[in-house]
Amino acid sequence: MADRVGWGIVGYGWVARDYMAPGIRAAGHRLIAVCDPGEASRRAAEAEGARGHAELAGLLAEPEVEAVYVATPNHLHRGAVEALAAAGKAVLCEKPMAASLADAEAMASAVRGSGIFYGTAFDQRHHPGHRAMRAAIEAGRLGTVTAVRIVYACWLDRAWASFQGQDNWRIDPAQAGGGALIDLAPHGLDLVDFLVGDCVTHIAALTQAKAQDYAVDDGALLIGQTGSGVLASLHVAYNCPDRLPRRRLEVLGTRGQLTATDTMGQVAGGSVTFTDGSTGAVEALTFDTQASPFLEQVRAFGSALRRPEERAAYSAERDLHTMRLIARAYGHAGARVA
Repeated sequence: MADRVGWGIVGYGWVARDYMAPGIRAAGHRLIAVCDPGEASRRAAEAEGARGHAELAGLLAEPEVEAVYVATPNHLHRGAVEALAAAGKAVLCEKPMAASLADAEAMASAVRGSGIFYGTAFDQRHHPGHRAMRAAIEAGRLGTVTAVRIVYACWLDRAWASFQGQDNWRIDPAQAGGGALIDLAPHGLDLVDFLVGDCVTHIAALTQAKAQDYAVDDGALLIGQTGSGVLASLHVAYNCPDRLPRRRLEVLGTRGQLTATDTMGQVAGGSVTFTDGSTGAVEALTFDTQASPFLEQVRAFGSALRRPEERAAYSAERDLHTMRLIARAYGHAGARVA
């Protein structure tokens, strides 16, 4: 019971409602309170036993709330994180870190100044399949890693909304900061670092607004290179029909290749294989196909909250570097970003 964490959530949209809140409960933690200006959002949280607040001050006043998951539209991350840092709450903030690099810089400064425990919610680090891939790489099964290739795509049209009657903030440049690139590419960039232990340092990109009728990019191609020379390519999109193959992660090396299919996303499962570079033999890697990345993320963050020696896995400065890469990618593409 000592490891049981009291959580709050700021912004109760579909990710918080359908994935984070169930993850909190499945991990044996408690969802104490939710802050959201929408009445429908608060009612949904209250139906699950949490207290609903229309203003952040109400959640900040909850003494049982130790850690707070921030899942507001991107442009509201900064205000929430700064207030939570001032109140001494631990923070797990959704990616991207913010809608703009300036806001991300301010958030990192608030984290440094307050000394709170902070993490950006890169849940893909916690997918059991991706952990199995990292273990195989660390064991030397790939030999020298040469490249990472990622496809992470979905279909997001103008009409999509978390709750009926709400607007789709993800296609509003002022609220989101961009489109598919800023929303989906941070996961891929962070996964490169997680899998090969080396962050991307050089990046270039192209964006498109090809299939959807809105003001942000609906697709992007990014190429990058880590400090040690590993090449990375990412295709992210809001214009790929969900029935098509759209989620694939490959790590190539001099001795073989790891391939993950349908692991990237919010749900459990998918598959991971190792292809031997000498024989061509394909081997399925075993991992927990029942645990979602959100459940594992809650477990990891809660454990690190209780055990400071585990906090080295989290870094606001590393996450700020990822935001800088996103800003540079948009700059290279010549695309508008908030």
